[in-house]
Amino acid sequence: MENNYNNNHLQPEESRFLSGPRSRFKELLFTFRVQYSFIRAFRKMHFIGPCVTVFGSARFDVTNPFYKKAEEVGAALANMGFTVMTGGGPGIMEAANKGAYEAGGYSVGCNIILPFEQKPNPYLHKWINIRYFFVRKFLLIKYSYAFVVMPGGMGTLDELFESITLIQTKMIQNFPVVIFGSEYHKELCEHIRIMAENESISPKDMELLFVTDSVEEMAEHIKTHAVERFKLVKKPQRPSWWFGEE
Repeated sequence: MENNYNNNHLQPEESRFLSGPRSRFKELLFTFRVQYSFIRAFRKMHFIGPCVTVFGSARFDVTNPFYKKAEEVGAALANMGFTVMTGGGPGIMEAANKGAYEAGGYSVGCNIILPFEQKPNPYLHKWINIRYFFVRKFLLIKYSYAFVVMPGGMGTLDELFESITLIQTKMIQNFPVVIFGSEYHKELCEHIRIMAENESISPKDMELLFVTDSVEEMAEHIKTHAVERFKLVKKPQRPSWWFGEE
């Protein structure tokens, strides 16, 4: 029996791919499209410099106190010399980009294309529209030396645990992960502690997270565990005419 939902051509391409096996030709075509997405993104993002990625809710507007905090976070990171990267959308993402933008720093976004059309926020020097969630998550992690997790929802938690898992399994280096908002995240942190107590994670994994409510503490932690540890220096890079770069 066919599922009419799976035949709905209004579905996003990624959703159709995840709905089950399709013809071999369609599966092959999908891999080519994904490859093109990666190549296009690598070309676009190659010269953005050392980044810190800020994760957080798309639903918080300017009246939310976390929006203001995210502005301060973005400004502080820009003042440290980092490019501030976000998912490129509204809410906390917009606030972090705005803070960096108005502080004279560099602000970039990896915007996801959704059926209801999430638009890039207006505080981006550079952005790329991405069709696939897994490509977007890869890019948000690839160029960053630290991650700041502001209050958010399911997507923010997904990004948090994706980052921690890659660090825990040594797929990426031990970059600092800052959880901003101790009260908002207290149950989450408690559950992580319970996991450590029950040995489903190592007690040492608790050291991967730094919880704070202070922009200054966040900046100092990233300075110690990213800038100084990896000896980060922002160097100008020259585009190559050989690759058609500008």
